[in-house]
Amino acid sequence: MTTELKNQVRQQDASVLAQGYSPAIRAMEVVSILAFVGLETALVWRLWGNPHVGPWLVLSAVILGYLAADFVSGLVHWMGDTWGSTDMPVLGKAFIRPFREHHVDEKAITRHDFVETNGNNCLVSLPVALLALLVPHSSASWVFLSTFLGAMIFWVMATNQFHKWSHTDAPPAIIGFLQRVHLILPPDHHRVHHTSPYDKYYCITVGWMNKPLALIGFFSGMERLITWVTGALPRKDDIGTEAALELVQAQEQAEPSEALAESATPVSQA
Repeated sequence: MTTELKNQVRQQDASVLAQGYSPAIRAMEVVSILAFVGLETALVWRLWGNPHVGPWLVLSAVILGYLAADFVSGLVHWMGDTWGSTDMPVLGKAFIRPFREHHVDEKAITRHDFVETNGNNCLVSLPVALLALLVPHSSASWVFLSTFLGAMIFWVMATNQFHKWSHTDAPPAIIGFLQRVHLILPPDHHRVHHTSPYDKYYCITVGWMNKPLALIGFFSGMERLITWVTGALPRKDDIGTEAALELVQAQEQAEPSEALAESATPVSQA
């Protein structure tokens, strides 16, 4: 981003955003975690001993679920970063506020306990967890779908924990190893997103989907479509109206070849 655009970025106060984490939101997150664990446990119990369950079915469902969770993490992250306002009822404080706080104080997540780190993801995963549990397990296809959905939301739940570790100065040794071999989100890879104005590399489960999505211009294309349909300005609440307008104009003027070159730039690992 140009120096001129950087100077126009106007973010919200970190302390004010942090105060938005209320006792009511925490209570909702505790209930969500308990419900999520209950549904996932019930799913494992229901799958256990099913004649259609096999090692290759489970392995393929878990891997595909991991890729799907990475994409879902990027989609949700992009939505939280780009649209809406922290002043919106319910959604503003419970879902949008943490994204905006993270851009202002990226180390805040390392000070969050297990509930604050993972409660939101458990909450949004509950409908899918219930669906995974309720689909019929009468054939290999249904069992695969159920296992895939259960695995995907498990990784979705783990996403914020992986994200937290990517900002931790000295994570446990095993976590550092998994980051170095890029089996969970590496710090250097994620640092690309934390370059103002925070408009790329949204996938934060493992980050494998970031380059493919950048190559096809997925998120920038979605932004142009939503702006064309609704007139809403991407990132207005996060970086301020002036910077958001400047960024839209800069993206419109950028050549496709420049976007390809940017997405192809190697990212060093932690």
